[in-house]
Amino acid sequence: MGFRIAGIIGLTSFSTTQAACKGVEVPKGYLAVYVRDKMRRFVIPVSYLNQPSFQELLSQAEEEFGYDHPTGDLTIPCQEDEFLSVTSHLNEL
Repeated sequence: MGFRIAGIIGLTSFSTTQAACKGVEVPKGYLAVYVRDKMRRFVIPVSYLNQPSFQELLSQAEEEFGYDHPTGDLTIPCQEDEFLSVTSHLNEL
């Protein structure tokens, strides 16, 4: 299974997996996701989308919400500590 995000190219020096306030612009090469636990917003590099561990989180989101999420946001249905664990391992790559 793969996911395509059109129009998002390149990476910047923006720090990874940092929480951001709603309404703050997402830099090119990054994606805002919400973690269901507390609906906290994280800004992550789009390169995470290709990683098997992150794709598992996306599969969970697909199972729970399908492709028609009521808010239109990408929401990951897991605990925040699980999300941080996955993304911290991806930061090490």
